[in-house]
Order: sequence, then structure tokens, then C-alpha cells
Amino acid sequence: MTKFFLVLHVLAAIVAVGPVTVAASMFPPGARRALADPGDQRAAETLRLLHRICRVYAGLGIAVPVLGFATAMSMGVLSDAWLIASMALTGIAAAVLLALVLPRQEELLEAVEAAAGADATTGTADTAGAGAGAGAASGTATSTGVTANPRATVRLAMFTGIFNLLWATVTILMIVRPGSTTGA
Repeated sequence: MTKFFLVLHVLAAIVAVGPVTVAASMFPPGARRALADPGDQRAAETLRLLHRICRVYAGLGIAVPVLGFATAMSMGVLSDAWLIASMALTGIAAAVLLALVLPRQEELLEAVEAAAGADATTGTADTAGAGAGAGAASGTATSTGVTANPRATVRLAMFTGIFNLLWATVTILMIVRPGSTTGA
């Protein structure tokens, strides 16, 4: 039964966490492109897709710690330091994703959509594009009260990097298992 739980745990980690780390990492540069050119519908659609991937796979990601806990119980290692550290880091990674990454993605997505709406109402693409570049560089306040500027995308990239680093650390702990007596 241990091998079954371990296989499911590893597959869940690959299938659920992998897409979140990639999509979340792609979001900030995509947001910068979309804010620089509010008329680019493809950039806005890409952001919507990346955010949806992050949200959906974050929900599916709950299977990773659940299956990990079942695997640890089956192996009898619940009190091992490497596992406790991994569980704590997993909790922190989830908190970073839910409290810092996803809400900022939503804010930037709203700002991109508001800028696109403003771009559509200002007239031609040439005059709107020239004004949008300057507004995006200095920070644009939207009708939703969201301020979108390059600093917001940099901050999001930082939080995404922290999330990814936490998952990389958990993966290393799962492989190396420092102090483990289970034969790894």
C-alpha cells in the first residue's frame, strides 16, 4: 500500500504543482506585455488562461499533502524531522500561493481588462497605444481601484519565485530525506 500511496503522491505533485509553478512564473511577464499594449487581446486572453491554470491546479494540489500524509503514515515516518519540515514548507507554499500570488494575479488581470476597456473607448489604436505605454510605465489607476505598474508585476514575480523555491525545497527534502532511517 505504501508504494501505491507514494506513486499517487508523486503523480499528484507532478500533475498539480508543476502547472502552477510554470503558469505562475509566466504570468508577470505576460502582465507586463498586456499592460504595455492594452489593445492586445491575445495578451489579455493569455493572462486569463494562466490565472485559470493557477486557480484550478491550486485546488487540485490539495491532493499532494493528503496523499503525502497517507504515504508517511504508511511508512511510519510522521515524526521524522525531514517530513515535519516538508509539511511546514508545504503549508507556507500554499499560503504564499493563496494569499500573495493568486490575489495579485487577479488584481493585475482586472487592471489589464480595465485598461483594454479604456483603450477601446478612447478611439484609434495609434493614439490609445501611445497613451497606454506612458500610463503603464508610470502606473495606471483603473476604475476598480487597482493600480497596475511595473512594480506590481515585479512584486508578483518575487512572490511566485518564493512559492517555486519553497516547492523546490520540499522536493529536495522528499528525495534526500536527511536523517531518515528508511533506507534512502
